[in-house]
Amino acid sequence: MAGGSPVLAAEGATGRGGTSASGAGAAGQAGGAGSTLEFGRGGAGGSVASSLADAHRAALTNLFDVNTVPYDPATYDRTGLMSDPPGVFIRAGGGYEQPWTRDASVNTWNAASSLSPGPARNTLWSVVDRQDDGSLIVLQDNQWWDQIIWAVAAWHHYRVTGDRAFLTDAYATAVHTLRRNRAEHYNARYGLFEGPAFMQDGIAGYPSPPYDPDNDSSFVLDHPDTDKLMSLSTNCLYHAGYLACAAMAEEKGERREAAKLRAEAARLRRTVNARLWRPEAGTYGYFLHGIGERVGRLEPYEEAGGLALAVLCGVASPAHTRSVLARTHREPHGVVNVWPHFPRFDDAHPGRHNVTVWPMVVAMWGHAAAAGGRTDLLAEALKDVAGLVAGDGHFWELYNARSGAPDGGWQVGHAWDSQPDQTWSATGCLRMIHRGLFGIRHERTGLRLTPSLPSGWGPVTLRGFPYRRAVLDITLEGAGRRVTSATMDGHRLRTVPADLRGRHRIRVELA
Repeated sequence: MAGGSPVLAAEGATGRGGTSASGAGAAGQAGGAGSTLEFGRGGAGGSVASSLADAHRAALTNLFDVNTVPYDPATYDRTGLMSDPPGVFIRAGGGYEQPWTRDASVNTWNAASSLSPGPARNTLWSVVDRQDDGSLIVLQDNQWWDQIIWAVAAWHHYRVTGDRAFLTDAYATAVHTLRRNRAEHYNARYGLFEGPAFMQDGIAGYPSPPYDPDNDSSFVLDHPDTDKLMSLSTNCLYHAGYLACAAMAEEKGERREAAKLRAEAARLRRTVNARLWRPEAGTYGYFLHGIGERVGRLEPYEEAGGLALAVLCGVASPAHTRSVLARTHREPHGVVNVWPHFPRFDDAHPGRHNVTVWPMVVAMWGHAAAAGGRTDLLAEALKDVAGLVAGDGHFWELYNARSGAPDGGWQVGHAWDSQPDQTWSATGCLRMIHRGLFGIRHERTGLRLTPSLPSGWGPVTLRGFPYRRAVLDITLEGAGRRVTSATMDGHRLRTVPADLRGRHRIRVELA
């Protein structure tokens, strides 16, 4: 499941799970709790429009009413930077009562920073430690490879909120974490960062080797040589992490440091494209073996999360983006974590981190499709997630790729549960709607709109979207990605200013 924390056990170990008291009402004053998605007559077709609106409403319920909960300051406020009010943070889901490093970052990056900035800020600080010398660092555990996404989420949080005090501490945390991981987990021979794939902390996400069939542990690092893997998703996130740190440095006036960080990002981007791109297949491979009999070998499997992050993190060129989007495999209910089945799994026994549908991965993929100009693939991903939720109105952790039923998949010889009310499944849906469909882009000086409206879906309105001290009702008309007209309250609009107050109506026409 999720990125670790010293107060939690890794996947497959004891001590995981448990459901805390519901957070109903805990974030009742958060600005985005009452937003709605509304389709005009004929928009997206009646049944699709209804399912998308229902999924949007269910995602808000998941985030605000189920998974925004009180926290114990003695356990979580190791930095002294969490605040009360609001006195709440965002847990990982119905089966995971803590935030976890990876979930905390993904959920704030996906949607929570925009819709619920106070709890989102607390959630980010809940997975940071203040060391004996007073310095800040993302919690150090045995899942180092997912720590860098905190920097990406933190920079996004600053762009959303403009919180300068947060920026100062976030920059110190992000740079310290990046330098520690660079010192300990960078492979100078290959020019890549070591560590398993971003979403695959379970061994079901890997072929053999590195999977050892005689080892009954589900945790990836318990299998030989997995600490030396160099994976697509993790290195794409390090590229984004470098850029986030560079942007924070620049904002702090440290231009020389910013230039160094951008140079490191460019170097890593070139290396990923040189070592992980498969020109014969027109896509990226999954990971390089860093040690053992297969050292230097690129595994050709498709990692959907890694492919999405290659686009979203700025690693893939426009040509690579077009190729990746055109070629990635999709099962009946969405793109899957890793394709195809490893030999020990099949359709009747799908691997937990192999050919299964994780809505959060589908959401990253859908956002990448929008960023790459494929409104048809964005529509497909939105319908996939809405269709999964339509079964019972809840966002589960993962689903069977063939049936669409909640299914935890197989790992180390037995079936696992899919946990209920998974937060990043819900925030992923919101990410696709807000940042994919409506193209909401938070920038330093304001908010920009670069929508991707599938044919036949308009008009569609996102009503009650919070932006700092303003509330926006955004309507899209037409179809496509080219903006032919954008107005706010009847006046021409280029950028929504950061100091805007009150409620405003935005209308965007597309062709």
